[in-house]
Amino acid sequence: MNAAPGSRFDERRPGYHKTGMRKLLVVAVAVAAAAASAGNTGAASRYRGFTAHVDNQWFPLLPGTRYLYTGVKDGKPSRDVVTVTHQTKTIAGAPCVVVQDRLYLRGRLAERTTDWYSQDARGNVWYFGENTAELDAHGRVTNTEGTWTTGVNGATPGIYMPAAPHVGQAGRQEYYKGHAEDYYKVIGLFGTVSPSGTTNTLLTQETTPLEPGTVDHKMYVRGIGTVLEQTEKGPNERNELVSVTRGA
Repeated sequence: MNAAPGSRFDERRPGYHKTGMRKLLVVAVAVAAAAASAGNTGAASRYRGFTAHVDNQWFPLLPGTRYLYTGVKDGKPSRDVVTVTHQTKTIAGAPCVVVQDRLYLRGRLAERTTDWYSQDARGNVWYFGENTAELDAHGRVTNTEGTWTTGVNGATPGIYMPAAPHVGQAGRQEYYKGHAEDYYKVIGLFGTVSPSGTTNTLLTQETTPLEPGTVDHKMYVRGIGTVLEQTEKGPNERNELVSVTRGA
């Protein structure tokens, strides 16, 4: 549609392209900026109230804590060192505590992983992603499969540990299609350690459609966290807690 001669949008008016087009450009930029800001605000509000201070009774992540596990993987003796760092990382607007995981097979560093966890206002612990790498005998990275970050390429977080788990409760722990799709189910709550008569041990089952037929069990003790990981169906893998060191 042509503008009427002499109107403010008349392209024949001197200076129209210099002033009119400039104004339109400014408006377009402002609209785009507002849309981007709204998107960021939406992501931030989605995880409002989340904190890097993870004190869930079944999966506490106190900075400075070091967990040492021993076991077997791929037919080799394993040693797994998990360290809760003092570092935090903001992912999709949620502050996450940074946890380092180093797996040694026959004394050689075979896998190094950085995990990110955050806790919501109700006490649920959410898993926001991981940066993982497998290493060869020379320390060179050979595989990063399984690496994912919430908000990147459609990846979304999942609840790693509920605030008040109950038998039969189930859910998704992580989701990055085709790469990270773990699910958990609570299959036991009982007392195995002192004080007697208290429910202080939690047993979960973990599965993933990416490895059909494989079933893992994990045991947690209140106030400590993971004490045992074991494959019930699938490759023989086991990881048992042997020590916990609380650091400053």
